[in-house]
Amino acid sequence: MRRKIVAGNWKMNGSKDLAQTLVSDVRSQAASLDNGVEVVIIPPAIYVGDVVASAGDSLSVGVQNVGQWASGAYTGEVSADMAVDQGCLYALVGHSERRQLFGETDDAVAEKVDRIIGAGLHAVLCVGETLEEREAGKAEAVVASQVKAGLAKVAADDWQRVVVAYEPVWAIGTGKTATAQDAQTMHASIRGVLSEMGAPANEICLLYGGSVKADNAAALFAEPDIDGGLIGGASLIAEDFVSICRSVPAST
Repeated sequence: MRRKIVAGNWKMNGSKDLAQTLVSDVRSQAASLDNGVEVVIIPPAIYVGDVVASAGDSLSVGVQNVGQWASGAYTGEVSADMAVDQGCLYALVGHSERRQLFGETDDAVAEKVDRIIGAGLHAVLCVGETLEEREAGKAEAVVASQVKAGLAKVAADDWQRVVVAYEPVWAIGTGKTATAQDAQTMHASIRGVLSEMGAPANEICLLYGGSVKADNAAALFAEPDIDGGLIGGASLIAEDFVSICRSVPAST
């Protein structure tokens, strides 16, 4: 049985007060969830401690990025071991904003995945194509390349620590969303790539992200290869975020 996950990526948003009040509200409202979904909060690193303190045992916490080094003279970086030390269970890696704005390469992503898994965290590898790549008919090839490169260092015994989040770049923060059928097609393709890599593809959790909201989540999550979502803006409103969590079908 695959895990069902809905993760809220706050990006560079939040405050100490939000970390306390929003997480408390999410925890309270999520207490009634009965569909087996794991709810993950991924705040800016500076608020991880506050979120962990408010999350209790019912919510999981992650970081938005880690360095590809264990430690050392890397001012501004956060290591995977530091994330573990603060109580995190997950770490995002390869988000399109990191790739586009900070020049993060596939090699760097692979190094980070290795660090994340080595520290005992779950790596949430983000992959996705641009609008130009989709219109050129290259979407599946681009995403397949990102999956293969990003997970190239994963050992056979570590696949259970891998989550893949498909986020088409053209749908992030734009209000545009892939249709449920388009998203399912890509998720099935990703599962095929994982199988080619020797991974237990049918056991790996695949998430969809890109302008997911309460009114489109149910259709997306009903698809057989979509196991939950990586949520951006909607994760900053407790009621909307928990409504999305409720949209995940119960595991059977």
